[in-house]
Amino acid sequence: MSLFKDKVLLITGGTGSFGNAVLRRFLDSDIKEIRIFSRDEKKQDDMRHRLQNPKVKFYIGDVRDRRSVDVAMRGVDYVFAAAALKQVPSCEFFPMEATRTNVIGTNNVLESAIEHGVKNVVVLSTDKAAYPINAMGISKALMEKVAIAKGRELGVGAATTICCTRYGNVMASRGSVIPLWVEQMTSGKPITITDPEMTRFMMTLDDAVDLVIYAFTHGENGDLFVQKAPAATLSTLAEAIKQLYSKVDPAYGATEVKVIGTRHGEKLYETLVTREEMAKAIDMGDYFRIPCDTRDLNYDKFFVEGNEELSRIEDYHSHNTHRLDIEGMKQLLLKLRFVREDLGMEQRLKSAEIRSE
Repeated sequence: MSLFKDKVLLITGGTGSFGNAVLRRFLDSDIKEIRIFSRDEKKQDDMRHRLQNPKVKFYIGDVRDRRSVDVAMRGVDYVFAAAALKQVPSCEFFPMEATRTNVIGTNNVLESAIEHGVKNVVVLSTDKAAYPINAMGISKALMEKVAIAKGRELGVGAATTICCTRYGNVMASRGSVIPLWVEQMTSGKPITITDPEMTRFMMTLDDAVDLVIYAFTHGENGDLFVQKAPAATLSTLAEAIKQLYSKVDPAYGATEVKVIGTRHGEKLYETLVTREEMAKAIDMGDYFRIPCDTRDLNYDKFFVEGNEELSRIEDYHSHNTHRLDIEGMKQLLLKLRFVREDLGMEQRLKSAEIRSE
């Protein structure tokens, strides 16, 4: 963590699952200060009482309000921009609210960071931004475009570096299906599945933090980083949960799985890197780095110059990545603290009702 020694880090949307994961990673490091910026005073108060750590400072505000962002941005070295509306159904019914937070709010954070001389900004995005079909994904896709455009404008060697990360389903993050299914099962209700053959990328919150730190340490202006990740079908995920929890109560292994059909704005599979992005992606081992398009508006039109390779390239999506079987999914689930607590493998730190990480 030497890069963060004596530095000030601001996390927008810092009371969410990602912010909590960053705090777990950084609190015992040599970082000087972590600023939590969010609009939810109750979550901030809960976090403050739980941590009781002078390194953590709390700022009430909203990324939609540039003035409140400026107050939190003074003296900041690095920013992790995690504030977002990310529930697919709510964004579908209130798309302008998604736009105000995800697009305009992110732009406010970026402009404030540039004006205040912040060294690095990493903007967090989602696989739903690739070939988006719902309002949440569309707003996140436009958020990426805003961040990448800002990075392109600043260019190489600028005082501020802006890059993006894009990741898939983060297991047991707030609103995730895993805590819901465990709650349904332990309450004696059926597990409700939209489509058993639907696939989703599977990664932990620690993976998400690793990706952001990798982007922070390797990114240049306008870069987009994606972590390679395994995927599983929803039926595999449900069966893995049932088998793990059958060790607590054999009845859980017989839990009914009820198929309810695809919800508003859902895809059969998620794409992490589009075909167009794969054409210029740089394989970094565990990650893809996708540099921004550095052409200006004077580039040759498509009928003069194109890319023949595009027709031979495939997207990187949850149907063609490494597919987890039930045993593999169980091993990944055991990385979740609440699962280990439920199985009696670790001492419980939070209420049994709180199953988000």
